Amino acid sequence: MANRPEERLAEPKMDPAALYLEEVFTDRRVGTIRRLTPVTGQGAPDTTRTISYIGETQVMTSVGALPITFEIEAKSLAEAATKFGPEAKDAIERTVRDLQEMRRQAASSIVVPQGGMGGLGGGMGGLGGGMPGGGKIQMP
Repeated sequence: MANRPEERLAEPKMDPAALYLEEVFTDRRVGTIRRLTPVTGQGAPDTTRTISYIGETQVMTSVGALPITFEIEAKSLAEAATKFGPEAKDAIERTVRDLQEMRRQAASSIVVPQGGMGGLGGGMGGLGGGMPGGGKIQMP
């Protein structure tokens, strides 16, 4: 049986060559910056890879806080902090556009009664025409 849940789920494996030391910095007001420093499997700094800065903030919506995460291209923590505001604004705008697009796509989805569209154009009433199914509407 190839469809057993335990066969479909791969064991999570961490790559010892792709480890990072994570440090979190915050102003306790706007958000956080995560500095990801590459390290070797022994925990020593890996100077062959570059340090990454990840910004995190949240936006309050009618259903609660929406977390926003974005990469900040920077060479230092100070530069990442300076770029945080503009990068956060861009990430929020992208997220709003994506949510509006998802809402538009959901609103324009075609809803087909259960049983499909069989029998359309095949006649009238009980003569093979009409739409079969129980009249239940299913969302895609």
